[in-house]
Amino acid sequence: MGPLRPAPSAGPSRPARRAAVIAAALAALAAPLALTGCDGAPPADTRPPPAPAGLTAQAGSATSVHVMWQAAGPADGVTGYQVFQGEDLVRELPADKTMVDITGLAPQTAYAFSVRARDAAGNVSASGAPVSATTPAARPEDVTAPTAPATAEGRAEGPRTARLAWGPATDDTAVTAYDVYQGGVRIHTAGGSETATLLTGLRPDTVYTFTVRARDGADNSSPDGPPVEVTTPPADGRGPGTAPAGFTATAAPGSVTLAWDPPEVGRATSEYELFVDGRPTTVIQFGAGAVPAGRAEHRLTVTEPAGTVWRVKLRARLPDGNWGAFSAERTVTLTS
Repeated sequence: MGPLRPAPSAGPSRPARRAAVIAAALAALAAPLALTGCDGAPPADTRPPPAPAGLTAQAGSATSVHVMWQAAGPADGVTGYQVFQGEDLVRELPADKTMVDITGLAPQTAYAFSVRARDAAGNVSASGAPVSATTPAARPEDVTAPTAPATAEGRAEGPRTARLAWGPATDDTAVTAYDVYQGGVRIHTAGGSETATLLTGLRPDTVYTFTVRARDGADNSSPDGPPVEVTTPPADGRGPGTAPAGFTATAAPGSVTLAWDPPEVGRATSEYELFVDGRPTTVIQFGAGAVPAGRAEHRLTVTEPAGTVWRVKLRARLPDGNWGAFSAERTVTLTS
């Protein structure tokens, strides 16, 4: 018998070690594949936006309910909303719409509504707590307008202020508002129980002709009451300018983009008259909730041939119902 030798230490066999090395290499290759797609793209967006907040529902009539909610924040990436009546999807709206009238409902019926937000990847939020509204009983349609205010009078109370008073109108249901018009434009609304109001935002040394119309809950308006002429006295100094400032006109293929700073006249201006080559061409109107707080912009689609030269300017409808002064005139050459 030869000399005894120590037994080899226990450990994995050569095949086992080889299998472990291969497994580690495969794990290392698989790790980045879990973070990116096969083309190196970032992982798909699967995170839904938060549920819309501030949801309310108010019956507007026996057959309709007005549903409103708060707009999502810019970081939420919301591109649209889904409105549900119970479990049924009844409306789909873009991200800039945060209210809708649900119509075709039954009188004296309770309804539950909820809203979900959707992002660009198609992720849909939870609906949050639903809100309910009950439609009232149906009533005969109100088609009768109130009577016109029988009397009206007014006086200036300063260069930019006037007081107007009128006699009460009557209606088969109730007068809910009195609207003051100047130059065919509604410039002020008073409550249905009021018979006088103070008009502000006027211009000094200007002749105004005001009329008053009564309105009921069905939005039926009376004829004009008697016209009232008021002349505001002159004021020291010129006061704020009424022309849009910083007016620009930029041509692009098939379009012209106009931009300007609204006049500082105390209230937002939502209506502008555009002149092209010295002639009134169109009226630019910004709807409720869309009136620019700062610089305004409007894009015109054009069909005239490239090389056509336009001279463009615009003016704002002021809070007193008159048109303000013109902006600077710009020359723009259309492009194809």
